[in-house]
Amino acid sequence: MLKRLCQRNIFENDHGTVKILMSREEFESAQGEQFLEEHFDGSLPKFLAAFSRKKKLSKHEIEELKKLIETYEEG
Repeated sequence: MLKRLCQRNIFENDHGTVKILMSREEFESAQGEQFLEEHFDGSLPKFLAAFSRKKKLSKHEIEELKKLIETYEEG
């Protein structure tokens, strides 16, 4: 298992000394990107459309998404 994690550049095995190469946040982001790519052709809008069909978004969640979009539009 460690060998596979090293191949995915998550860990590095340097002669028996194992080092972490990515933070938990980076790992979770990569996992999310991989999920979107595999299941929704990399499309966040497709994912959100599928997700919101099953679960209604709260006003708070909608506002959070709007803020995220605005942040990316500005940056």
